[in-house]
Amino acid sequence: MPKKIRRRKFELTDQLCLDHLHPVLQRIYQARDVKSENELDHSLVRLPDPWLLTGMEAMVEELLTAIEKRKRIVVVADFDADGATSCVVAKLGLELLGMEAVEYVVPNRFKFGYGLTPEMVDVAMETQEKPPDILLTVDNGISSLEGVAAAKGKGLTVLVTDHHLPGDELPAADAIVNPNLPNEAFPSKSLAGVGVMFYILLALRTRMREKGWFKDPNLPMPNLGQLLDLVALGTVADVVALDQTNRVLVHQGLQRIKAGRSRPGLMALLAVAGREQHNLVAADLGFAIGPRLNAAGRLDDMSLGIECLLADDDTIAKMLASKLDGLNKERRELENQMKIEALDHLNRLQKKDDAHLPMGVCIFEDSWHQGIIGILAARIKDRTHRPVIAFAPSGEGEIKGSARSIAGVHIRDVLSEIAATHPRILSKFGGHAMAAGLSLKLSDYPAFSLAFDEVVRHHMAGVDLEQAVYTDGPLDDQQLLLEFAETLQSSGPWGQGFPEPCFDGEFDVLQCRIIGQKHLKFALRQIACSHMIDAVAFFVDEPESWLGCQKIRTAYRLNVNEYRNNRSAQLMIEYLERI
Repeated sequence: MPKKIRRRKFELTDQLCLDHLHPVLQRIYQARDVKSENELDHSLVRLPDPWLLTGMEAMVEELLTAIEKRKRIVVVADFDADGATSCVVAKLGLELLGMEAVEYVVPNRFKFGYGLTPEMVDVAMETQEKPPDILLTVDNGISSLEGVAAAKGKGLTVLVTDHHLPGDELPAADAIVNPNLPNEAFPSKSLAGVGVMFYILLALRTRMREKGWFKDPNLPMPNLGQLLDLVALGTVADVVALDQTNRVLVHQGLQRIKAGRSRPGLMALLAVAGREQHNLVAADLGFAIGPRLNAAGRLDDMSLGIECLLADDDTIAKMLASKLDGLNKERRELENQMKIEALDHLNRLQKKDDAHLPMGVCIFEDSWHQGIIGILAARIKDRTHRPVIAFAPSGEGEIKGSARSIAGVHIRDVLSEIAATHPRILSKFGGHAMAAGLSLKLSDYPAFSLAFDEVVRHHMAGVDLEQAVYTDGPLDDQQLLLEFAETLQSSGPWGQGFPEPCFDGEFDVLQCRIIGQKHLKFALRQIACSHMIDAVAFFVDEPESWLGCQKIRTAYRLNVNEYRNNRSAQLMIEYLERI
């Protein structure tokens, strides 16, 4: 758990005209740098113009020609939740707009690795009876220089849709849409891959309407809003920042799901995860649905997840969701074992205390599963509050790494610097500020570990290493009630870059008991107050040591607990200490 409570800073101002909101909500929004009331408007009219995206004109013209000339297209997806939802949105959306032959391929991470490689071009050429005319990448492609060149060499049109950071050179594609291209004018740099694809469909529909396509009675203008449940899922699962654009997309998608207008596959995933659609929040997409979908790409083949989301039949959707749930259980077992081994590795690195840990932590075991190392890196990063790369064997003397970083250290920039100063040490790499992937030879692992620590140490100059949980201050007794918990829940969506409200306070412990071996259930009362409230703390180290504790200081989220059709306010404890 974090070691310190800090309160978020905000400045009271009258310029936002938020007087109609609860005072606590006013300070929450101001602490998240909301600068105008328009930023709290989640209607679709607040979405930026799709034509602001560089390359949109060329992309739309290529797709329009493809529809008009009945060209065959293969979507090349990625093997995570964003890639899966991007693929489904591309296939369904293009079919709604009249494209007749839309197939997809998704790399098996253990055989082909990430993105549009020359090998995946060969696979794509064999997906239909006749070779495709067009390859459309979703959530990948911006670093696929060799793959795009191979596809162009076979006479294919290549359309790249991505959101990952580009390298020094762009692929020679016929059209590229990526909000992170150099000198990009689009106001949201945080679109997920699925958001990029959705925007392309919006622009394509606009152009088709302008050209009179929908006057044909056989092609009515489709409501692309029916895809927003998938857009919301991919956006939250990819942990991109919930800027205003993404909040609009996620809010609209959640509204469709809660209204029962979602895809059968997504509804089936909700069911196996034990989530009620009417009470759904963004965090459920990230912590309940996303992992089950990702399990297919981590342990098997993401085609299973894509087919689940494509399913129109409830029975088939339930069967596929059940398989994904089984894979997720297997994933958790593998993760738990790898985490035990990783912590043992850390103990050997640490020796005495945190000061002996490298600033940039690399961990590797030859028995680790490469589909799980991303989760493992995130877990160890949370524990050490340092950038972490977890590695696993990938065959032929190579290892693959998955990196996770902390605020203040741009992990892709770190890898770029290592690649520049040690030009032969990295086979390939790519990613974001907070997450990245890489490959290198096993024989280069010791040298890379030293280089990673050295470069991270330079980047962490001035970065606060003290772990902290940030709160929005205290709540009084009149706010620790169901009504205000529901207000907070409906005032999101909350997520990465727009964190769910967290509060702090001191409480008398009226009751404390252990549940599920590692969790604590409390009955609490704020000191000098009369109102009692339940609280839960998950995955507590040595939970028995808290039994008999009489007073605690805690950081918590105010949650709506629903049990047997009874709704009540409950504290979800993020941090606690004795007082």
